[in-house]
Amino acid sequence: MVVCNHKVLIVIELFERSVKPQMKLSFRWYGPGDPVSLEHIRQIPGMKGIVSAIYDVPVGDAWPLQNILRIKEMIEANGMDFDVIESVPVHEDIKLGRPTAKQYTENYKQSLTNLSKAGIKTVCYNFMPVFDWTRSTLTKKLPDGSLTLAYVHQDVEKMDPVKGELDLPGWATDYTPEEMKSLIDAYGALTEEDLWNNLGTFLKEIIPVAEAVGIRMAIHPDDPPWSIFGLPRIIRNKASLERVISLIDSPSNGLAICTGSLGVSPDNDMAEIVGHFASLDRLNFLHARNVKYDADKNFDEVAHPSANGSLDMYAVIKAAVAAGYNGPIRPDHGRMIWGETGKPGYGLYDRALGATYLVGLIEAAEKELGSR
Repeated sequence: MVVCNHKVLIVIELFERSVKPQMKLSFRWYGPGDPVSLEHIRQIPGMKGIVSAIYDVPVGDAWPLQNILRIKEMIEANGMDFDVIESVPVHEDIKLGRPTAKQYTENYKQSLTNLSKAGIKTVCYNFMPVFDWTRSTLTKKLPDGSLTLAYVHQDVEKMDPVKGELDLPGWATDYTPEEMKSLIDAYGALTEEDLWNNLGTFLKEIIPVAEAVGIRMAIHPDDPPWSIFGLPRIIRNKASLERVISLIDSPSNGLAICTGSLGVSPDNDMAEIVGHFASLDRLNFLHARNVKYDADKNFDEVAHPSANGSLDMYAVIKAAVAAGYNGPIRPDHGRMIWGETGKPGYGLYDRALGATYLVGLIEAAEKELGSR
């Protein structure tokens, strides 16, 4: 027999009100072919979830439910959750506003529906023309001997993507030179306003579906947040993030704020940006990493702690906690340290160090602010 008096119920209710959901520490994993194993990821203190995607379906096709469930089963068998996707790619025809965009958008809607059936709650995507994140080198040697991703603006300006001069992550390598030239030319005829219009058309189609199935979309900023190769880039600062969420007023139309993408511009106050959009309930995913930049658009990716780079990482996390953010957070790119080799930016060791650093920052911020 259980006896529970009125005073006990009041205490329980007050306790439940005082306990706020915390950010969910997550880690990106590239599927069974990733040299970083789920077995190792699960050993990182505080690790709760895996961020992944389906990598064996052509861009633009709908993701089959069975493919999603296969990945989900692997992750859950290792004791972690799988409720964040990064990314469902947006086909170039959608960005360009071509007639075929309608069918590709319908396929995207089907992917969202299937993802929701597998328990996915957050879907990250980007609207960058042709190229994803772009760097000029993957193996810059830092003074401590670690290897990192770096961007030298003058070097990138000298590159000709049509000639295929580099093969880097973020670079579209599936195109022939002729296809690449055709794509670059097509974007050359597109203004930034045209790209905004095409984004608006896309969101008006997919956000109602996302709302209906309980998914929060999270657009990733351009990386770096300025034009490269003369291509239009529009997700670059606080004003552009405001414009995105104004296109459709819905929590499902939200943001993936990446401190290492927007943060390479000294004009972007990352703590202020994170706190602002978290307070509006439009921060749907947080990528945390540090960078060291100069005044000439050059930057290195560095270890996560504030002292290593140009960003105040504690201020960023404190702003998120103060605004009540309780969504997914992941340590973003890491250096290659201790002799590790693998996918540039996505080794185990430095990202694991970053994850434990984030755990400490979250705990400190919550204690300082009285939420723990």
